[in-house]
Amino acid sequence: MSEKKGWGRTVLGWFVVQDGQPKTNPDDVDALINKYANAPAPAPMPIELKGPLPEVQGGTVDFTAVFEAAGVDAEERDRAAKAQELLRSLPADTPAPVKKQIVEASLKAFGVPTQKIIEAAVQEMQALEAFIRSGQTDTQKILGDGNQRITELESEIVRVKQVMEQAVAQQEARTRAANGEKLNIQQVLEFFGQEAVARVVEESPKLHKPPPE
Repeated sequence: MSEKKGWGRTVLGWFVVQDGQPKTNPDDVDALINKYANAPAPAPMPIELKGPLPEVQGGTVDFTAVFEAAGVDAEERDRAAKAQELLRSLPADTPAPVKKQIVEASLKAFGVPTQKIIEAAVQEMQALEAFIRSGQTDTQKILGDGNQRITELESEIVRVKQVMEQAVAQQEARTRAANGEKLNIQQVLEFFGQEAVARVVEESPKLHKPPPE
């Protein structure tokens, strides 16, 4: 009996709770990444989705493809769709017990047992839950790989910056040392005078004339 109760709680866990759920701003990319990266790994579903799953296109999903991947055939999908259509056709203010009576009577008129409707709806719920969990598993793997890559890139950035800083430090030291030595040599050139230096530079095939400023 306890197993049945536990299974019942699991089924209820597939239901979507619309009120009181904290909402994440879809524009806050970092918050969304953290939400999925830090979420616990989803438990596997007892059903297996076969074949490539449909991609989200413009915020919509081809649920027929999801149900087919879960093995929910067209007849079962049609049963669940009939029940949805009946519920949608009823006025919103119709009391729940009355809705139940109307729907059950209508389904009986269609020759569809209530048990078959429930069976079809649960299969679709299982398929959708498996679709969500499969996507979450794939998303967490991508985020894990992405975070590892980011860590590697950040380490590479640190290493490159160190190389750049080292190159700048070496150039500063190179410039200071070379300028110091130039000052020593400059004393010789100043001793002979600017005109003598200019004449030698002009006449010597070994020297290059300084570019015009």
